[in-house]
Amino acid sequence: MATRKRGIRGLSSTAAAGLGVAIGALAAMATQHHELKALRIRLEDLEEHAHSQRHTNLANQQRQHWELLSKAIDDPDLAQVLDLYEEPVSPKQRRQYLFANVLYTNLLFYYRIGNITREEFFGSVRGMFQNPIVREYWYATRQQRASIANSEEAELGLMIDELLRQLEDADTEAWWVVGELPDQ
Repeated sequence: MATRKRGIRGLSSTAAAGLGVAIGALAAMATQHHELKALRIRLEDLEEHAHSQRHTNLANQQRQHWELLSKAIDDPDLAQVLDLYEEPVSPKQRRQYLFANVLYTNLLFYYRIGNITREEFFGSVRGMFQNPIVREYWYATRQQRASIANSEEAELGLMIDELLRQLEDADTEAWWVVGELPDQ
């Protein structure tokens, strides 16, 4: 009988030790789970901050772009620095083209920061390009856009080129129904 009791006690000690190891493992896993959850939350916060910082950077860039172009619009001597058009343009045309650039860039930034959808961008561009001066600007800057291949802006530029082709080929005066938004 004594042997039997010792065996049961030995078994109880082994079971207790195993139970202790299991509890320790569970505690370690719970701690790891808590740490992983905290890391995941921190990563989400950092991603949100990065997204917010990107918007801030884009807004600052847009403001700086406007300030520089405003100076060029107001000062013909400064505007000549930005005269990169394929054909010579008059000072009046240059100011108009610079303003058309401001309008287009503003719309582009609105799209980039998510204030408008791609569909809304497309619709706004369709309206904007009803103005012949804006179209002239677009055609005069074709060469500049060719230098930004493989970018989101280049993709949007190609979309606009196709829209303009469709608008020019359209047999209707209802420009607001011309063109289809390409698949993203």
